[in-house]
Amino acid sequence: MADNKEYVVRQEEAGNIQISEEVIANLAAATAQEVDGVGGLLSGNVSDLVGGKKMTIKGVRVEMEDEGLVVHLFLTIRYGCEIADVAGKVQQAVFNTLEGATGFKVRAVNVHVGGISFN
Repeated sequence: MADNKEYVVRQEEAGNIQISEEVIANLAAATAQEVDGVGGLLSGNVSDLVGGKKMTIKGVRVEMEDEGLVVHLFLTIRYGCEIADVAGKVQQAVFNTLEGATGFKVRAVNVHVGGISFN
């Protein structure tokens, strides 16, 4: 495995399961962008506002805490959409996708709305 990637790891009886944080972040990003009302993902150093490490990919930060995934999504909401409604739909969709695709427990999907999109 490449040394420059970080992996989340789960111990199994037969050995370890390792999935790149980048793979998890890409799944989360793709799922979030499919939710109606999402304008896009934020780039830059917005993750510094929340603390912790840098983003795994544009608009997504993945962490492993207490045997569960914690995902932070930094996004914009389309103008005219109800922010809390869209954010809740993003949380549920990303939660379901990550648990289903990875088999890892998801502890939290934190949605950080950092702007409004007018397109």
